[in-house]
Amino acid sequence: MSYTADNIQVLKGLEAVRKRPAMYVGDTGKKGLHHLFYEILDNSVDEVMSGNCNKIFVTINTDGETITISDNG
Repeated sequence: MSYTADNIQVLKGLEAVRKRPAMYVGDTGKKGLHHLFYEILDNSVDEVMSGNCNKIFVTINTDGETITISDNG
């Protein structure tokens, strides 16, 4: 079997992230979750630093596997 341009699949929008999360996060395990946590938290800190919000909320959800991060900006 040869690999050609016909084998390339173009994924659009969030479909790409859902089908190939490791390509964007680097890992789909705990390491990837930690990476995402820091990226999202950094975005909220940027909002605070720019004066667009003054509170960041971090919740470790009851399933023990997911985290919710939000800010008031």
